[in-house]
Amino acid sequence: MRIFAILIVAVLFFSACGSNNDYSPKPRGYFRIEFPKKEYKEFVSGYPFSFQYPVYARIEKDTQTRIGPKLINMNHLLNMQFPQFNGTLHLSYETITSKDVFRQLTEDARKFAFKNTVKATAIDQGNISVPEHKVYGLYYTIGGNSASSVQFFLTDSVKNYMRGALYFNNEPRLDSIQPVLNFVKQDINVMIKSFKWK
Repeated sequence: MRIFAILIVAVLFFSACGSNNDYSPKPRGYFRIEFPKKEYKEFVSGYPFSFQYPVYARIEKDTQTRIGPKLINMNHLLNMQFPQFNGTLHLSYETITSKDVFRQLTEDARKFAFKNTVKATAIDQGNISVPEHKVYGLYYTIGGNSASSVQFFLTDSVKNYMRGALYFNNEPRLDSIQPVLNFVKQDINVMIKSFKWK
């Protein structure tokens, strides 16, 4: 009986090894992404602005950002977190106190956007103009495998300035994040169109 059991196991073993299938590596795949339904709520706070943002995002104060060697005013930094996409829209607000300050802020926005030229395949710049809310600015779309694919600034050109930059917390590979990037860009567009100064 024992010999019969060993014989059956041996036959099964050899029959499993005897197929002539050609095994080749499969192409690299990515996880299926489930996108939530588009719904928005109002961001209202002690800040001198309000806007619509998605219900699946959360806004919190940024307590760790440094720009260059100096620590900037932490009360003016916000992060719009997209936890399901592992991404963050960093927002910084500044008060414009003079024409020189305004010029410096807009030049800084341009420099931050063009820092991505090492990995970018293209940087497109578009004007933002929502005159009924006195919101103006520039929108930078950065193509390729750059760390940030979207940057912008908003201003009333008199006393308020807001800058935003979208980052994903993983290695920048445009082919894998493109669906998520397109989805989040729609949310950023809603935010910009609904943005109001108080």
